[in-house]
Amino acid sequence: MTAEAVIVRMTPPSLPDWVFPPPEGFVAEDLDHIPDLPAHTELIDGSLVFVSPQRDFRQSVIFRLHVKLEDFVPAGHEVRQEMSVKLGHHQRPEPDLIVLGPKALIGGEVTCFDAADVVLAVEVVSPDSIVRDRERKPVLYAEAGIPHFWRIEEVNAQPAVFVYELDRATKSYGRTGIHHDRLKLTVPFDIDIDLTTLYKSRTR
Repeated sequence: MTAEAVIVRMTPPSLPDWVFPPPEGFVAEDLDHIPDLPAHTELIDGSLVFVSPQRDFRQSVIFRLHVKLEDFVPAGHEVRQEMSVKLGHHQRPEPDLIVLGPKALIGGEVTCFDAADVVLAVEVVSPDSIVRDRERKPVLYAEAGIPHFWRIEEVNAQPAVFVYELDRATKSYGRTGIHHDRLKLTVPFDIDIDLTTLYKSRTR
């Protein structure tokens, strides 16, 4: 008796219909109603942006900076991690960290915040987000009137903070400094952080 080879052709799983944007693009409110939407999905220019597997540097910096910012924010302000912000009809990105002003609506049912309530937006750059974090998101945040933006990048295995402030006349950001070992600022509030404590790499 001879054995016959059985060839099984695997059909790649089809994507759900909601992955594909309608002709006019998704709107900010759609993120609250799309079934089985992966966590931390962003809406940029009417299209869905999904997250990639996270790097240790990014997660460590976000967590530790969040903890440190809690010690400096003024009374009535709140720090939030990976919560989306509605910037416009087709724009609902998710900054890695935001600082909210005292007029922000805070509650258990809140799924996103208004740009008008955001004092500071922070993005920690990862390989898959370089273009978004360096180019597109700063433009969107500035056009929405968010007064302060920080971009954090890994430089020589340590975080470097690129600090920007909004020029309200042009609705664009101007860079006010690059900080490597220490972040000491007076705006948007007094801050003094040892950046070398945000990430500790270990090699075998």
